[in-house]
Amino acid sequence: MNRHGIGRIRYHVTAVLTASALMLGIALAPAAANQSLDRIVAVVNDEIILESELRAEIANVRQQYRGSGMRLPSGSELERQVIERLVMKRLQLSQAQRMGITVDDNTLNAAVRRVAEQNNMGLAQFQQALQREGISFSRFREDLRDDIIISRLHQRQVERSVDVSEREVDEHLASAAASEDLEYRLAHILIATPQAASPEQIEEARQRAEALRDALREGADFAETAARVSDAANALDGGDLGWRRGGELPTVFQDVVRGMQTGETSDVLRSSSGFHIVRLNEIRSDDSRVVTQTRARHILIRTSEVVDDNDARMRLESLLDRMDQGESFSDLARAHSDDPGSASQGGDLGWMNPGQLVPAFERVMDSLDPGDRSQPFQTQYGWHVVEVQDRREHDSTEDYRRAEAIRQIRERKGEESLEGWLRRMRDDAYVEVRLGD
Repeated sequence: MNRHGIGRIRYHVTAVLTASALMLGIALAPAAANQSLDRIVAVVNDEIILESELRAEIANVRQQYRGSGMRLPSGSELERQVIERLVMKRLQLSQAQRMGITVDDNTLNAAVRRVAEQNNMGLAQFQQALQREGISFSRFREDLRDDIIISRLHQRQVERSVDVSEREVDEHLASAAASEDLEYRLAHILIATPQAASPEQIEEARQRAEALRDALREGADFAETAARVSDAANALDGGDLGWRRGGELPTVFQDVVRGMQTGETSDVLRSSSGFHIVRLNEIRSDDSRVVTQTRARHILIRTSEVVDDNDARMRLESLLDRMDQGESFSDLARAHSDDPGSASQGGDLGWMNPGQLVPAFERVMDSLDPGDRSQPFQTQYGWHVVEVQDRREHDSTEDYRRAEAIRQIRERKGEESLEGWLRRMRDDAYVEVRLGD
């Protein structure tokens, strides 16, 4: 988190489809089959997963990838991947419940409206479209609520486990990774090993990975192989890791990827999670450094056990009314903002570069003209109002490099921390799969 309490933390949700993915219009599963025929297909600690849930999620996956050109795994292999997805979802929702992470109906309603807008529909049209697909609107809402809860769980885990020191930034800027203007698009296969794996388990995983590497180099389709055998959470995405700068690459990949050619498959790589195979799909360059900076000020009201979302929003609406009656934004920020980094400055955030703030905050800020104030809105840090004071074009090469270094280090460390945390959660859980029953 930066000194203003709203610093950008980027992370890759690795175990479930997130709310941001839903906002891009992912396919959704039809309603579950007859519940009376349900049987238990998995036990996760003291909870169960029913066959109807498995079938619904499989239908969701098939819809999602229809027309993508990627061939999904066969029936039993797809069941294995989907049941693992459901297991991880159940574990994370249970952890979120223990941590008191919830999503209130107002926040959920706003997210539903954003999904409808992303699909170029009004809310009524969107409900009708779901109905035509045989999708229960109430089920869609609860699935979306779960995704937002898990997204917040990941954010909280990354926030408390990842810190970036000035020394790390200096070392990063001196490294080859920071001087690159290149971005890489990778795909990845993981053959996982348990947290306390025996030498025999490690050797078996190594041999599996080496056999897969050989098959891939002989022409096997990487995406289909990842979907079929990878233990990574993005297996059903064909192992796609998206675009990454050099400094954002997982540590185990960095030196290897820079020496690869487009279309090349790596040798087997070892990490604490297991054995990895990486394919370099594309490379691109982006060397622009002139940015539009925004100077803004904000007031933050954090939620807590005694201040819920509705309370926070109402407090900000009251402050906006007081501003309309002539009270100073700066004075109200000093008296009421829960962001200690900016409250003492009257809420002033200074000149901010694109990408320096969390996306939810930046989207609202960017929609305002200088002199405009927002209505109350929510980020993972709480509820805000923001006022844009000015904008300018700025050659921020040095500022950019330092901010980008912080972002890249946080991205890499956050992903590695989250992956390890999810793996430990899975290893520590009691999971009994009954697909063969």
